[in-house]
Amino acid sequence: MSAPSTNVEKQKKRHRPAIWGMIAGGIFAAALFLAYLANLAAQGNEPGEGTADEPAAEAATDG
Repeated sequence: MSAPSTNVEKQKKRHRPAIWGMIAGGIFAAALFLAYLANLAAQGNEPGEGTADEPAAEAATDG
């Protein structure tokens, strides 16, 4: 059942801070994700890097 009288403009005004907060939170999360990806890319290893002490993993075969 709907409310008998709703003032849409008043509701828009009341919800504006919450909507801006959600937008700001989404932008902050996206910035953190991009920073994480940049960090992963910066710390990536070059082919041939690694420790020589560890043997290469053997491929699993079915017999």
